[in-house]
Amino acid sequence: MTSKIAINGQRLWQSLMDLARIGATPKGGNARLALTALDGQGRDLVCGWMREAGLSVTVDRVGNIFGRRSGRNDALPPVMTGSHIDTQPTGGKFDGCFGVLAGLEVMRTLNDHGVTTEAPLELAIWTNEEGTRFVPVMMGSGVFAGIFPLETALSATDVDGKRVADELQAIGYAGAAEVGGRQVGAYFEAHIEQGPVLEAADNVIGVVTGSLGLRWYDVTVTGMEAHAGPTPMPLRRDALFGATHVMQEVVRIANDFAPHGRGTVGVVNIHPGSRNVIPGAVKFSVDLRHEDADKLAGMDARFRAACEALAQGKTTGARLDVKIEDVQYFPPTPFARELVDHVRGEAMARGYSHQDIVTGAGHDAVYMASVTPTAMIFVPCKDGISHNEVEDARPEHLEAGANVLLGAMVAQAGA
Repeated sequence: MTSKIAINGQRLWQSLMDLARIGATPKGGNARLALTALDGQGRDLVCGWMREAGLSVTVDRVGNIFGRRSGRNDALPPVMTGSHIDTQPTGGKFDGCFGVLAGLEVMRTLNDHGVTTEAPLELAIWTNEEGTRFVPVMMGSGVFAGIFPLETALSATDVDGKRVADELQAIGYAGAAEVGGRQVGAYFEAHIEQGPVLEAADNVIGVVTGSLGLRWYDVTVTGMEAHAGPTPMPLRRDALFGATHVMQEVVRIANDFAPHGRGTVGVVNIHPGSRNVIPGAVKFSVDLRHEDADKLAGMDARFRAACEALAQGKTTGARLDVKIEDVQYFPPTPFARELVDHVRGEAMARGYSHQDIVTGAGHDAVYMASVTPTAMIFVPCKDGISHNEVEDARPEHLEAGANVLLGAMVAQAGA
């Protein structure tokens, strides 16, 4: 039935552009960090639209927002969709926002056509998904799913020492509802891909089958700083020279575990950071990812072996102290087959080119998959660029993704 109903693509696009005015940047992006006054303005705007669409709006204690559309049987657990509207400091107009406003457009379209689902529908706006101002990332969905305690989130502070609890109060979104602890029938999340795969294949819909597992580490390599002139090369304990061997091994590991292996060194700090001093200490981040838990464990073992070889002097000939700190671990997360089939089936029914894909980025859907059947819908973004002011997406692709979301949600909720 829903394949005969189409969302209003122009209305979806206009909503995205209206929201993008709040925190607009000179280069056409958005800076609307979590729990700032601008985030509060964005929340107010979208909540107003939710109420205009007839949704009953509630806010929980971590600031998550839920807009509920009644079904014929409100005793059934809701079929939920959602994402986030907070951004990176130099973010785009579509990351997260598309998922929220696509969900809103689903509700508006069902209203336009007088369709009532059997189960109720809900639209969620999750707090602090980006983790730019406050950590942990994906804060609101993480507390909702029981990944970490509410107090951990509320007591988190930004670089200025401002607490989440106080900033929620300041923008008027310190809700009274308890966080989580209730049944959700299913969860769908629409999102731009944030990568180049769909665009390269000229496909409109990514049927997301699951999420890559992730391991984050901080590594500190310690040698001995010394004068760059008088110290002969064989007598050096150069921390940077040693660290670069591990950094290159991170990339080799990912290539050896292709096609789903990922390996990234994103942050490097060198001490003392002087032109004519041999580096005495280097601290750097390591990010390893794979869709298979056993292969991710194999990548982890290779990485640790490389660090051990460096420490023993087998890599550079100089013994160095190597410390590994485990920062975060997300296991690979397969999405629910029934919901994935709904997404694929709706893409086929509407004639959209599509392909199966895994997500390499963290999303609220990853946490929600631990408490309810979950699936995601991807649409292409220009040049695969995201977390950037030039982030862009074609209106017709966004419309297609929202149409697939509409059909998948109704298929699950019953019409």
